[in-house]
Amino acid sequence: KRVVSGSYFKSTVKIWDMETGAVVRTLKIHLNVSSVAISADGKRVVSGSDDKTVKIWDVETGAEVRTLAGHSNIVFSVAISADGKRVVSGSYFKSTVKIWDMETGAVVRTLKIHLNVSSVAISADGKRVVS
Repeated sequence: KRVVSGSYFKSTVKIWDMETGAVVRTLKIHLNVSSVAISADGKRVVSGSDDKTVKIWDVETGAEVRTLAGHSNIVFSVAISADGKRVVSGSYFKSTVKIWDMETGAVVRTLKIHLNVSSVAISADGKRVVS
């Protein structure tokens, strides 16, 4: 049982043990972390940042699994589907939402939506994305 938090100014992600409150791992990652999510199985962390990328991390080792590049501006929000197969990311200034395949890193779909995407979420059944 883990909790994950991101620091914008320190460009870090911390993974916490929910029962003890102890920091399990600190990831010094990319520029100005704006959003983080942890997979339902607790094996992957996803982070979005000012460097226009989404990164996928292995919780156990702290290793970067993959970088998802394709946004043309700040990635302001990220989410992971309940089954761990999809990552959703929202870019604030370019008003796009991308749906990615977690395993391959491929873009499944890009949605050009409303102005200034500040938050994204995916339904439990993985059939709906909201922003």
